[in-house]
Amino acid sequence: MLQLSLAIVGIQYPNKKGLTRRFELEICREGEPVEFRPEPRNEFDEHAIAVYSCRGIQIGYLKSERAVLIGSRMRQGHEVTAIFQGLEPWRAWCRVAFDGEVPALPPAAETPSSDDDGFWPDQEGGEWGA
Repeated sequence: MLQLSLAIVGIQYPNKKGLTRRFELEICREGEPVEFRPEPRNEFDEHAIAVYSCRGIQIGYLKSERAVLIGSRMRQGHEVTAIFQGLEPWRAWCRVAFDGEVPALPPAAETPSSDDDGFWPDQEGGEWGA
């Protein structure tokens, strides 16, 4: 069972309409579902994947190098399920699982810190193949 913690970036930018990303993140709770929405027509990054809260408000984007990986999995038909993991001053975290697995929050000792590169694999590891 492969599960990853992924950084959500761009949280300081305003949304085009409605609530701000920061406001929405402040009311997100650990374990709430989040949704990934690919944006192939994004003017800055054709691989961009926007992240939305369970209330349908955009809270940011996956980091670009992780968006390529997750987007590829999505295009291959793999189911990607994500939950909100936590918030830091300049980014938030989500937890993802694949192909029907339910993401689970990692123990607090395994939560990424702000000096990490935005990718946090499970201690147990896992395979991307199949």
